[in-house]
Amino acid sequence: MQQAQQNIVQMAADAIARHDNTRAYACMGGSLSFRELGLLSDRFAQWLVHEGGVRPGDRVAIMLPNLLQYPVVALGVLKAQAVVVNVNPLYTPHELQRILVDSGANTLVVLANVAHNAAAILGHTAVRSVVLTQMGDLLGWFRGSLINLLVRHVKRLVKPHHFPQAATGLRQALRSGGMLARTRPALTATFSADSLAVLQYTGGTTGVMKAAMLSHRNLLCNVEQIANSMGEDFPGAGAVMVAPLPLYHIYAFNLNFVMSLLRGHQALLIPNPRDVDAFIAVLGKVKMHGFVGINTLYSSLLDNPGFRQLDFTTLALAASGGMPLSPQVAAAWHELTGKPILEGYGLTECSPMVSCNTHTHHRAGTAGRIAAGTEVRLFASDGSEVACGGLGEICVRGPQVMQGYWNNAAETAHVIDADGWLHTGDIGQFDQDGYLRIVDRIKDLIVVSGFNVYPNEIEDYACSHPDIKDACAINAGDELSPLIKLFVVSRNPALTAEQVIVHCRRGLTTYKIPRQVEFRTTLPKSHLGKVLRRELRDSALATTL
Repeated sequence: MQQAQQNIVQMAADAIARHDNTRAYACMGGSLSFRELGLLSDRFAQWLVHEGGVRPGDRVAIMLPNLLQYPVVALGVLKAQAVVVNVNPLYTPHELQRILVDSGANTLVVLANVAHNAAAILGHTAVRSVVLTQMGDLLGWFRGSLINLLVRHVKRLVKPHHFPQAATGLRQALRSGGMLARTRPALTATFSADSLAVLQYTGGTTGVMKAAMLSHRNLLCNVEQIANSMGEDFPGAGAVMVAPLPLYHIYAFNLNFVMSLLRGHQALLIPNPRDVDAFIAVLGKVKMHGFVGINTLYSSLLDNPGFRQLDFTTLALAASGGMPLSPQVAAAWHELTGKPILEGYGLTECSPMVSCNTHTHHRAGTAGRIAAGTEVRLFASDGSEVACGGLGEICVRGPQVMQGYWNNAAETAHVIDADGWLHTGDIGQFDQDGYLRIVDRIKDLIVVSGFNVYPNEIEDYACSHPDIKDACAINAGDELSPLIKLFVVSRNPALTAEQVIVHCRRGLTTYKIPRQVEFRTTLPKSHLGKVLRRELRDSALATTL
C-alpha cells in the first residue's frame, strides 16, 4: 500500500475538479455540488484567515449535526491550514468547556439550537471568534428562511443566548469570504501530509476524555486501506451513500466526509436518525447504494414496518462498526435486503478502521480480516504473543495509528509502546483463516471463580429470546465477590426476571448466568448508540449502598 503523500485539501481539490457539477451532499431537501462545496469552503477559509484571525495549526471547534454546513466548514478549516476539533452538539456546558479548554480552540462554529450551552461557558475558554449558523442556512433563500422561521419561532428550538463577543453568522462569513477571495491571493495547501488535521475526542482505551491527534496522512491512509480492502464492494462515483451517523464521530467523518468526497459519492446527510419515521420517509425518495450504520440503528429501522416497504434493489453495501453486531439484527437485515451487513473493527486512535469483512471474504460474527498495510497482534497480560485461537489484547501498528494524545504524553505512552504498538484495551481472537473476532473490552471482563466471563456473550444470548430487545451485562459486585447483573429492555411487559434467567440457563455455562435481572424501558447510550456500561455499573453500585 502506498502511503499518502498529499494532504486532504490537495486531494479534495483534485476530486472537486473531477466531479464538478455532480451532487456531493444532500440534506433536508437541499444539496451541494462538488463545485459549490469547493467555492463555499474557499470562502469560509478566506474568512477564517483574514477576518477570523485563524493561523496555521490553530484549532477550530465544530459543533454541528449532519447538515450541509458541516462539510463546507470542515473543508474550509482544513483549507485554512487549521485543525478540526469535532464536538458533539449534545454536549452539556461542562463537557463543552472541557474540550474547548483542552484543545485551546480559538474559534467555534455552532448551531443556533445549542448556542445557549456554548454561551454559558465561552468566557472561560480561549475562543475569540464565534460563527453561528441556523438549520436552513444552506438550503436556499426561500426554503432556508422558512425552516429557520419554523425552528426559531414555531418549534422554539433556539433558546436565548448571549456570547461574550459578537458572533458572525455563517452566511455573513461566506459573503465576506467571497469578497475577500476576489481581492486576496488564493490560499495554498503548503502543509505536509503529516500535519495535524483533526483532534478527535474519545474515552479511548482508559475511559478518560482525551483527543487523538489524527494527521492528514493517518486519515488518507485509512481511506486507501478501506478502498483496497473492500475492492469492488465499495461503490464508485455517483453512488448515494446514506450517512445517518454523525460526521463529528470519526467513523462517519472518514467514511462519509473524507471518503465520499474523494470518491465522488453523494452523501445523504441525516440530521436526526432517532426520528425513525422521518428517516424512512427520506430513504423512500432515493435509490441508495451504500449504508453506514451501527447495530442499534439497524435494529431500530428493522423494527419499523415502514422500513420493510423500501426498495433495496440498488443497495450494494451495508457496513457496521463502532459496536458489536447482534446475530439477530444481521439475520433480519440479510433476509430483508438480500445483502449482509459487513462488520468491521476500528477505533478513534486508528482513524478508525483496522479490519473489515467483504462480500468475497465474509464470516458472520467476526470483524473480518486485517486491513492492508496494518499489523495486528494479540498479547497476553504477561506481554507474550497469543497463538491462533487464543484470547489476547488487540494491538495495532500501521499508518493509520494516531500521532498520540493531544497534550497528554503520559496517556500516549500508556497506549503506544516503544515498538509502536497501539494497545487497544479490546480482547480479540483470530481463527485459522485470519478473521478477527472481538470478544470484549478488558475493563468489562468479569472474573467468576477464576473463569473469564465476557458481557458481550451474555448479551448476545439474552437477545436471542424473542421478547428481549436489548440487554447489557455488568459486574454489580466487585473483583472479590462478582455478581453478574443483566439489564433488559423487553418487548413483552409480561416477561419476568425468572424467565430471563431460565432462558440464559439453556445456553450459558452456570458461572455465566446472571444472578440479577433488572428491566428498563431504555438503556443509557452514547451519541453513537453504544450502551454506557459505566452508568449502569454506577447505578447498580448506588442501589447496593
